[in-house]
Amino acid sequence: MNTINEKLQPILNTVLHRNAGEAEFHQAAREVLESLGPVIAKKPEYFDEALIERICEPERQIIFRVPWIDDNNQVQINRGFRVQFNSALGPYKGGIRFHPTVNIGIIKFLGFEQVFKNALTGLPIGGGKGGSDFDPKGKSDHEIMRFCQSFMTELHRHIGEYVDVPAGDIGVGAREVGYMFGMYKRLNNRFEAGVLTGKSLVYGGSRARKEATGFGTAYFVRSMLDVKGVDVAGKRCVVSGSGNVAIYAMEKIMSFGGKVVACSDSGGYVVDENGIDLDLVKQIKEVRRGRISEYVELRGDGCHYITGGSIWDVPCEIALPCATQNELNGRDAKTLVENGVIAVAEGANMPCTPEAVDLFESAKVLFAPGKAANAGGVATSALEMQQNASRDSWSFAKTEGRLEEIMANIHTACHETAEEYGAPGNYVVGANIAGFVRVADAMRALGVI
Repeated sequence: MNTINEKLQPILNTVLHRNAGEAEFHQAAREVLESLGPVIAKKPEYFDEALIERICEPERQIIFRVPWIDDNNQVQINRGFRVQFNSALGPYKGGIRFHPTVNIGIIKFLGFEQVFKNALTGLPIGGGKGGSDFDPKGKSDHEIMRFCQSFMTELHRHIGEYVDVPAGDIGVGAREVGYMFGMYKRLNNRFEAGVLTGKSLVYGGSRARKEATGFGTAYFVRSMLDVKGVDVAGKRCVVSGSGNVAIYAMEKIMSFGGKVVACSDSGGYVVDENGIDLDLVKQIKEVRRGRISEYVELRGDGCHYITGGSIWDVPCEIALPCATQNELNGRDAKTLVENGVIAVAEGANMPCTPEAVDLFESAKVLFAPGKAANAGGVATSALEMQQNASRDSWSFAKTEGRLEEIMANIHTACHETAEEYGAPGNYVVGANIAGFVRVADAMRALGVI
């Protein structure tokens, strides 16, 4: 278990007291602060208690009511959030999540992670996050449209291409972004293409954006293994989730020659020893918006579905948790290690519990934290902003080429920073320190604001 530098303990105590009951935010803040001891020891100028405390405190937290009318003409009420965490490097940038578990603590943890993730990309974007406890599952298109329009009726006051640029996340894809962008355009009477990313190609979206987070995770895994002289080809891979990130992480791993044998959704997981049929998963999830349990019926022999349970019981060499926070616990990590896992990369935001991360590190398993491994999505969102600003549209190959370059640079920054601060091979330390230094340098330059 990692320990925190005694100089940083009072800052953590303040964070815990000021944000009572927000367990996920506590977890994210603790992980970063635990990584900063080597920085303080080697470069004492970075120990500025007030600066570090400001990095842990959002610049702005917005909570608002979202009333909407369902198909039965009943008024429903949800709660909306936007946490604008840090704008030292650029406009706030981060997704919007629609899920019944969303609360201010979840959004704050995601926004805090986003600050460092965005810093690692090397692009001029700050960190923020938003969402609602609205559950899009089982809702009609008209209900989702009405909700998105109501949500934007309030959110539009707080965003803009030079202020805050939201994108999608869990429960928010191109459909939802389209409904929100349409309402933003109507309310503001201008076509401000750069205010939202993850848009459809027909009105300013970027090629490769849909694929970017999953592709980026696979690129990061390949880079980690390259350092060890190991090839992805021929390796068994298990991917949790079957949404956007999971689908395109599977696609890129397969293109590298890896064999994906299992994926999941909230109901359970499917195992296919012949290799997951990705076209079928896309048909079920992207076209039919169905459940992964349908895979077995449509695929036929050679696969099976397990209700509930843990997908991490399936033996693999590469594990990619791509579903949601804290989905992979200590027991799961122990099972993966016993079954011979060699690399774990977080396609989701903080899907591994601290106990799981400790087990991976003690077992010398290559472990990539989400703020590095899943940064491809926000990086490509920033590329979408570039295209919008120049009224341009890049080819898929050009955009993916920039994504691959950015992910290689993130890996290099994490790897070299970990070595510089005496933790070779520890990508958690490398990512946290590299991100912190970039944000801290910008904040110091801007004065006390």
